[in-house]
Amino acid sequence: MKGKNLAGKRFGKLTVLEPTKQRVRNAVVWRCRCDCGNEILVESRCLKPGVIYSCGCEKSPFDGVKDLTGLRFGKLSVIGKSGNKAKDGNPLWLCQCDCGNTIETTKRRLITGNTRSCGKIPPLKDWVGKRFGMLTVLSYARKENGFHIWHCRCDCGNEVDVWQSNLQNGWTISCGCQRDPKKNLHYKDGTCLEMLRPDVIYKTNTSGVRGVYYSNKRNKWIAQIMFKQKCYYLGGNDCIEEAAEARHIAEEKLFGDFLKWYDTTYKKSNTNNRKKKEVGISLKR
Repeated sequence: MKGKNLAGKRFGKLTVLEPTKQRVRNAVVWRCRCDCGNEILVESRCLKPGVIYSCGCEKSPFDGVKDLTGLRFGKLSVIGKSGNKAKDGNPLWLCQCDCGNTIETTKRRLITGNTRSCGKIPPLKDWVGKRFGMLTVLSYARKENGFHIWHCRCDCGNEVDVWQSNLQNGWTISCGCQRDPKKNLHYKDGTCLEMLRPDVIYKTNTSGVRGVYYSNKRNKWIAQIMFKQKCYYLGGNDCIEEAAEARHIAEEKLFGDFLKWYDTTYKKSNTNNRKKKEVGISLKR
């Protein structure tokens, strides 16, 4: 059965018992029991906090409540209306989180439980001191694009910031010091340097020549090249040799100059900047 298993969950005074064979606009209809003893059928779309509270025997404590001042929702305490409005025109409420931060949110998000904190409280605070492979968690770093990031020290001495999900799943177990150097990928201007080398061919390639494939629709060998996240069409050819030559010329023109600039200019400037930083750190010490 597709969808979430809601059996056993509570929504207000309702306890979800089991799914039925009924469907309402492809949504599963669940059998629920109210604390008063009545059983009702509710579609899954309505089984959300703040949407349904009981079988009808009792109203939600928030029905008709216009002033949320002083009420608590999760880690948030409502201070009062902020005077601002959301994009849909609904008033925003100023709330203070247990961590001390203040945020603005709508009544709807508070009642439904969609907003229960400022979002800046680091989860799993006891992670400090825990080990994941060669990494030891030192402190909570920040939240970035919805992901929690922890500051860790590797056994080699380097310190890195690692996504929480990467630690949990075991995808990151060191600062990178144990990784095979041949597998390290370097990106510049949206381009992977390792993929520009002439000996690299994708597994999906069927012609044996990079950037060349046969079009059954046109009965031609098509040559193309990707560079800096753009695809350049190099034309259709009657034979694979002509397509391969077009691709080779384009590689020399685009990749050659770029790799030469990267190896001779960009890497040297980065190395010099790194040395200056190391000298600055040693002087401070």
